[in-house]
Parts: sequence; structure tokens; C-alpha cells
Amino acid sequence: MAVVVAVRGMVAMLSMLVIVIVVIVVIAVLATFVAPSLFRNVNDARVATARAQIESFGTALDAYRLDNGRYPTTTQGLAALWQKPVIDPPSGWTEPYLRKPVPSDPWGRAYLYVAPGKMNPASYDLLTYGADGQPGGQSDNADITSWK
Repeated sequence: MAVVVAVRGMVAMLSMLVIVIVVIVVIAVLATFVAPSLFRNVNDARVATARAQIESFGTALDAYRLDNGRYPTTTQGLAALWQKPVIDPPSGWTEPYLRKPVPSDPWGRAYLYVAPGKMNPASYDLLTYGADGQPGGQSDNADITSWK
């Protein structure tokens, strides 16, 4: 009788182990299908965030120009939107033009600001090089600019 109970206990444990292994395999298979689309959505969100931030900086830069008669210089950079520049301070600077200090791009790098711009000699160029941090590229690695 004790042997029968022991065998039934072993069978129950083995069947539970098989069920756990099957569940783990199902989860792993599902993860291989879901993960790529999830990461694609994360990259799409980063690109959309960069575009929105560049647009927001553009609005702040235009307000700065209206108050000061020109855009911040390359040396002053985007920081001039948050605090009055120390180098060649403008006389018309009245307030922070952004609610918060300028954030990094969604990939953790500083936005590139040049004034006067190479693409926009009458104003500025503002861009980020995307996920790879290199000029050019396609898809997630494409440059995100203020002029496109």
C-alpha cells in the first residue's frame, strides 16, 4: 500500500513538472513573436518623441528670436532657452522659453543645434542622429531634423 502511495506521489510530481515545462515553452514561444513588435513600438515612440521635442524647441526658438531679434548662437546653444546666456547675453531675454531644462534626445544624446544653420542659413539647424548616433541612416537610425 505504501508503495502504491509513493508511486502515485511520484506520478503526480512528474505530471506537475511536465505541465510547468509546457507552460514555460509556451511562454517562450509567445515571447519570440511578441518581443520584436514590442521593441518596434518602443523605437517608434522614441522617434515620435524626438520629432515632438524638436517641434517644441522650434516654437521656443521662435519666441526667443521675437524677444531678442535673433536666434541663440551655436555657442549659446539650446541652453539659452532655459537660462539667460552668459556669453554675449541678449538684452531682450525676458524669461525661460521652456518649462524645463533642455532634455537629451530619446537615445540619451544632446540635440545638435547650429545657428545660422547650414540647411537653414536664415535661421538654425536642429537635429538628432537617431538610434545609431551617426549621420544618415534609415528607419530608427534616420536623422530627425527641424527642416523635414
